[in-house]
Formats: sequence, C-alpha cells, structure tokens
Amino acid sequence: MRIKRPSTLIVRYSGRVFPGVAYMISRAERTVVGEWWWTIDRLLLGALAALMIIGIVLALAASPPVAARLGIADPFHFVNRQVMFLVPALIVLIGTSFLSPRNIRRIALVLFFLFLALVCATLVVGPEVKGARRWLTVAGITVQPSEFLKPSFVIIAAWLFSESVRRPEMPGQILAIGLLGMVVTPLVMQPDFGQTMLVSLVWGSLFFLAGLRIIWVIGLAGVGATGLFIAYTMVPHVTQRIDRFLNPDSGDTYQIDLSISSFLNGGWLGQGPGEGSFKKLLPDGHTDFIFAVAGEEFGAVLCMMIAGLFAFIVLRALSRAMNDEDPFVRFATAGLAILFGLQSCINMMVNLHMMPAKGMTLPFVSYGGSSLLSLAYGMGMLLALTRRRPRTATLAELERLGTRLGAPVPHPA
Repeated sequence: MRIKRPSTLIVRYSGRVFPGVAYMISRAERTVVGEWWWTIDRLLLGALAALMIIGIVLALAASPPVAARLGIADPFHFVNRQVMFLVPALIVLIGTSFLSPRNIRRIALVLFFLFLALVCATLVVGPEVKGARRWLTVAGITVQPSEFLKPSFVIIAAWLFSESVRRPEMPGQILAIGLLGMVVTPLVMQPDFGQTMLVSLVWGSLFFLAGLRIIWVIGLAGVGATGLFIAYTMVPHVTQRIDRFLNPDSGDTYQIDLSISSFLNGGWLGQGPGEGSFKKLLPDGHTDFIFAVAGEEFGAVLCMMIAGLFAFIVLRALSRAMNDEDPFVRFATAGLAILFGLQSCINMMVNLHMMPAKGMTLPFVSYGGSSLLSLAYGMGMLLALTRRRPRTATLAELERLGTRLGAPVPHPA
C-alpha cells in the first residue's frame, strides 16, 4: 500500500471543529469491485456458493422422475429452469451486497410496501391451489410475493427496534408490533400458517434482542399459543397435519413415509447418483423433500455437510452481528441470519418427521424461482451488512488522540 505525504485531519463533531490531528493518509486507489472484494466476508460468500452448487447437483438427481410423472418430455426441465433462475439470483445477490446500510433501509422500505400490496392482491386475483391463495402469475411466471416480503420485513423491523434503542422516546416497539400485524394478517387470510410462524419467530427474536421486558415475553407467548390453538380448531388442513404428526395412523402419511424410507435406504454413503428408488415416488422430491433425495443418493454424510453449511452461515453471521456497534446493523444481520436458519431447520425437520409437514423450501437447494430470488435478495443484504466498514471514532477516542499529539480537543457545547 502506498503512503503519501502527511495530511491534516479536520474532524467535525456536533457542529464543532477539532483541528491539529496529523497522520499519514493512504492515497492508494481501489476500484469499486476491488473494494468490495477486500471488504466482503468471502467465507460467507463461499458457503452460499457451495449451497447453490449442491442445489444444482441435487436437482439433476431429483428432477427427472418428477418431469416423467408430470408428462414433461425434457427430463431436465426443472434443472434447466433452476439454472435459468440462478443467473438473475446471482446478479441480485452480488448487486445487493454492494449497498450501504442506509440504501438497504431505503430499498427494503419500497419493496416491503410493494410486496405487501402483492400479497394482499393474491387474496383477490390469485389462483386457489390446495385451498390457499399464495401465488400470482406475472408474464407467465408464477411468483409467491410472501417470499420477497420476508427479508424486507426483517430489515424494517430491525430499523424500528434499533431506533427504539437509540431514541427511547420513539415508540419503535409499538410501531414494530403494528408492522407485524400488517404482515401476519394477509398471510393468515391466504392462509399460510408456515410463513406466519416463520416471520413471527424472527420478529420475536428481534424483540428479544432489543431488550423486551418479561411481561412482553409472557404476553407474546400467550398470543402465539392462542393463535396456534385457534388454527388447530378452526382450519381443517392444520388440524389434519398436526394430527398426522402426533398419530400417523390418523391419516395419509405417504410423503413422510417415503422420506423416512429414503434416508434409511441411503445409509451413510448413499446409493449413488441416479440410483435412488424412493425419489421416483416422492411427489415433491425436487422442492420440499429434496433433502430426502440427498439422503438416499448421497447418504447421511452429505446431509450433515448441508446442515453444517447452514449452521456455519448462521453462526458466522450472528458472530459478526455481535461485534457490530451499530444497532441497526446488529439487529438486521441477526434477523436475516435467523430467518435463513429457521427456514432451513423447518425444511430438514419436516423431511425427518420431527415436526408437522409444511411446504417450505430448503434455501438455495430446493427448486423454485421465487424462493431462489428472494433468498438471493436477503443474503445479498446480509453480505452487505457484514462487510468490513471503517469504525466510527467516538468523541472520547478523538480526545485521547488529540492529547497524545499535543492538540487537546474541546468539548462540544
């Protein structure tokens, strides 16, 4: 790195000027891409890339039987579409990772209201599939707006909670409660209780990080339990899924039985690429149950590697969040990591019959354009927030620096 002549640093704080601090300024010029490369968390980026590669490999294994069952001539139809969606997803991921925290807030606010409106539109013009209205068809492409709403919701909630920490006089927590209501209401009406549960858990985690009182913990737990009980008693498909989980003999457990058989058939090292047999019968082997296909063809070893990648991404992001001094960056990073981790855990637990069945994709591994693009948007923001940024000097540090150099720094009025 080239070091040029000494320069004088003039620091402004609260409208006052703090002169007399001399130091050596590096004038080494970097391109925008070079600056991005040296400040990005490359291990985090590499782990996400590894998940994308695994997703393509598993799509090659899981998609041909599904295409044959649906009467699609091209056995690699879903693989080709996955790769096609991966190109714009990579552009979104990399492009979003260049953003500053301020621009992330601005874009998230615009996209939040846009996709909230689209989620509400599904209730009116969305096609009904299996008793739910969750999708819209745009230019021949089926889009699930709630997938894109989740990361924007996390950013806005993190901003409100961070403002409540910075400025206690601001009713940030009350506004955050209203924000949760705005999102949960249309999701329940669709109905989509899985996404409702997911965003509620992430929101509750952020509330906890913001230092909520114990009375709020009890109240929120009570509200969640009440909502679950109402859904169980009033929504037939929720009742059926919970009953089948608690008592498999009470209903059809066809997919879950096939999923468990896939893991048992795969053992530790799997049957080998293309050699799985149960995957040919799994209706959603390329989406919700792709983890079972991984278990059958590549064994428990690959499943543990996939779980390890998810754990690494979440834990590394949380560790970076803990070390950041900006409350917004801390909450937003933690919220996006928790959202990513919970979605992956729900998918893997459903595949292993550790919780009631819920249609939720495995991030970057399952087939799905909406899921892939929304995850790229969310993880792009995570990469942007975890980039190394210059640490803001505090007034006390400026005073110590000025004193050492013989130029005491006056206190602002």
